[in-house]
Amino acid sequence: MKNISILLVAAALLTVHLAAQNKDKAASAQSTVAAKWIAAWNSHDPEKLIPIFTPDVTYEDVAFGQVSHGSDELREFAASEFESSPDMKLELVSSSIQGGHGFLQWVFSGTDKGVFKTGKKFSVRGVSILELRDGKISRSQDYYDVATVMRQVGLLPADH
Repeated sequence: MKNISILLVAAALLTVHLAAQNKDKAASAQSTVAAKWIAAWNSHDPEKLIPIFTPDVTYEDVAFGQVSHGSDELREFAASEFESSPDMKLELVSSSIQGGHGFLQWVFSGTDKGVFKTGKKFSVRGVSILELRDGKISRSQDYYDVATVMRQVGLLPADH
């Protein structure tokens, strides 16, 4: 009876240990995807962005209705973003990625040089909804309020 009790306690401890390891692996994968995403956008280099996505990626900028299919279109989209706001910066606010799905909440800031061509600074909160396959992003949908940007660059009246 004593041996069975010892075995049950050992099995319970092993189960708790393995669960903690799996949680650590999931957290590590989540932070890796988030860190690579932020670093790639902040590099201002489309070639550093492409490897974190699958070759058949679908990348959608919902606010502007822009959908990029595949690496070539994503490369063009990224290059236009870097050109439109040469000092663009993304800051990660929070993220959660589990079971091939997740989100990244971020703040995007920079100077409007190409979209509205005002030369004014802006900062907007947003979120990317992600689907992953084999550790890479296969689908990304970016949601943010473009009216916030337009108010900050003087194209819409300021909120009161």
